[in-house]
Amino acid sequence: MKNLVLLFMLFSAVLSAQEKYTVSGVVKEAKNGETAFGASVFLKGSTIGSITNEYGFFSITAPKGTYTLVVSYIGFENMSQEITLDANQKINFEIKEQSTKLDEVVVVAEETERASLKKPEMSVSKLNIKTVKQMPVVLGEVDIVKSLQMLPGVTKNGEGASGFHVRGGAVDQNLVLLDEAIIYNTSHMLGFFSVFNADAIKDIKLYKGGIPARFGGRTSSVLDVRQKDGNSKRLALTGGIGLISSRLAVEGPMFKDKGSFLVAGRSSYVNLFLAAADEENRLGFYDLNLKTNYSLGGNNKLYLSGYFGRDAFKFGSSFKSTYGNISGNLRWNHIFNDRLFSNLSLIYSKYDYDLEITGDEFDWISSINNYNVKYDLKYYASDKFKLDFGVSGIYYDFDPGQVRPTSETSPINPLALDRKKAFESGLYVNAEHKITDKLTAQYGVRVSAFRRLGGQAMADYANGQPVVYNSLLGIYERGTEIGETLYKKGESIKDFSNLEPRASLALQLSEKSSVKAGFSRSAQYIHLLSNTTSVTPLDVWTTSGKYIKPQLSNQYALGYFRNFNDKKYSMEIEGYYKTTDNRIDYIDGSKLIGQNTIETEILNGEARAYGLELLLRKNEGRFTGWISYTVSKAEQRTLGGIAGGPGINNGDWYNSAFDRTHDISITGAYELNDKWTFGGNMVFQTGRPVTYPNGQYQYEGISVASFSPRNSDRLPAYHRLDVSATYRPNRKPNNRWKGEWVFGIYNVYNQKNAASISFTQNEDLGINEATRTAIFGLVPSVTYNFKF
Repeated sequence: MKNLVLLFMLFSAVLSAQEKYTVSGVVKEAKNGETAFGASVFLKGSTIGSITNEYGFFSITAPKGTYTLVVSYIGFENMSQEITLDANQKINFEIKEQSTKLDEVVVVAEETERASLKKPEMSVSKLNIKTVKQMPVVLGEVDIVKSLQMLPGVTKNGEGASGFHVRGGAVDQNLVLLDEAIIYNTSHMLGFFSVFNADAIKDIKLYKGGIPARFGGRTSSVLDVRQKDGNSKRLALTGGIGLISSRLAVEGPMFKDKGSFLVAGRSSYVNLFLAAADEENRLGFYDLNLKTNYSLGGNNKLYLSGYFGRDAFKFGSSFKSTYGNISGNLRWNHIFNDRLFSNLSLIYSKYDYDLEITGDEFDWISSINNYNVKYDLKYYASDKFKLDFGVSGIYYDFDPGQVRPTSETSPINPLALDRKKAFESGLYVNAEHKITDKLTAQYGVRVSAFRRLGGQAMADYANGQPVVYNSLLGIYERGTEIGETLYKKGESIKDFSNLEPRASLALQLSEKSSVKAGFSRSAQYIHLLSNTTSVTPLDVWTTSGKYIKPQLSNQYALGYFRNFNDKKYSMEIEGYYKTTDNRIDYIDGSKLIGQNTIETEILNGEARAYGLELLLRKNEGRFTGWISYTVSKAEQRTLGGIAGGPGINNGDWYNSAFDRTHDISITGAYELNDKWTFGGNMVFQTGRPVTYPNGQYQYEGISVASFSPRNSDRLPAYHRLDVSATYRPNRKPNNRWKGEWVFGIYNVYNQKNAASISFTQNEDLGINEATRTAIFGLVPSVTYNFKF
């Protein structure tokens, strides 16, 4: 490691033709001690500056001289300090919130939410938690995932669902991280809420393309969610009481002001209303967020964070289930010197579900366990060159399912599907290079490797084909099994490796506009097996291996970015084209649950997606908000390949299940005075692709339906309007207790958006009928939020 550091020091010296020195430090909020992520630190009158990282750290290198160092963070007072750079030095800042009279207040959107004209970062959506809390949502619960769905390129699975699709990608192609720990199921209450408690969250960043090289394992997007560190200045309470759930967060200093803690919990009480209504069904959830940190000195800091969430539901007396996520992360921040920052993380995450069928008297359990080690470093070589590099390793332990009879009379035999174990590793390096004052580049590469590990027997098939085409029946069916191969524990079943280059450029055309372009290649080695449209507790994940290849994606993006009227307004336009190889597709009639040889139910195909995204923002004034519009296409194609036959849908391209031609979202917030703030959302989306029957025939007295080509039909267009009003009865600045009432109406005009349309035969009339299922109509809500 020391040799590597010396190498970068030497490289830095080569880049510097004159005597230079470095000033570094950490920026925090004075009120609560939270580190400021995305604050601008620059030398006044120059183009030399830096942006604080996730832990508030900055480093600036400049020629010897006297400067005014300025710290700027939207919503906070600017800080400036005269410095003389004649030696390396460390300066920490505590910035204060702006305090002005109401009639002078100008509401300003968080700068971190707007695309920086100079940075080569593109295809990134950022939301500040304050913005999220202003948006009306279903049942009055602030929801990060639903807020992201109001941004271009991000669509939802369906009414009330918390899953999301990014630029034509599937749910399993999103890497969702909570304090670096992988979250496999982002939903509570079957998709009505997400697992992210807004009171515990500090920063939200969604990478839709141009994914930084430090992230790997997914081909569509990365949702990076960071929890608060905890108030290091005083004990503080935050919470809310809603119609179906309540929440409470407690934070404060500890370890004699060397650290802080955060404990945040939520729980629903829907079951109380169901019981009062004599309803047999049950539905509820709880979650708990934990975080603490401890300073070991000026250059070392430890963080420990965790998440625990659980859902339970029961339908009648015959079906009940529980599912949830557990995660933990121990992190060590170390500052080697004023230019080199490092973070070592030891991460554990788990997702499991338990399904009990009372009528058939059996219990189905399944789980995913991850053990992850990451070591990331950032080297501030000079004012023109910054370098990120690191390594990571993830050990996967998939338990696809075990079936256990719950009584001696159960007709179900015990079944244990083969556990799947694997190891994924990554090595990356990424540079941010300011080539000229107008041109900045970001380029890097990730080298990933994946090893499917043994410990079980695997079936062998004639001609190596787990799926074959039956030309007589015109269907795909299971291949002929000719034996099996036993792989010892720890033995390699199949190895993969991929080179994943990533690059982007930002050319500043003027002080108000810039053009950016980017390319990224990414590999994904695990796959979600699901023929539903959203994440459900019963979805099964599997690994790449003997018969399943890793997904490989290439994405190209080009964008134009502009500020208007002194940054009061901004515009972002991006076009993209993305291809994905080895995308899993399902043969007609595939059986995914309880299947030990899943390779007999799938074929490898390809996917492509392309589109144009537009985002117009009003960033300042009492009225702020944005208009988002996406026009796009998402398709897939699966040929017969070695299995023979015409493939899926006769080998033609067809709409993927998450294709939306048009997606329009409008979000706004208006601050009337110091007591009242109003918000609104309006959404319109092209209907989701589906497959409808196009006829029927009689066979031995039985009516059999025939179907149109796969996903050639669509549900009706989706649209709704939401409104909210926030009332703050007491705005006295000296009062510790601050409360507010939030009134909301989801789906104001009671639109019955179709979640699905099913076709059945009327037993009395003997005619076919279409039944439209809608989840939500008009939903009013009221929530009381408080801070202390």
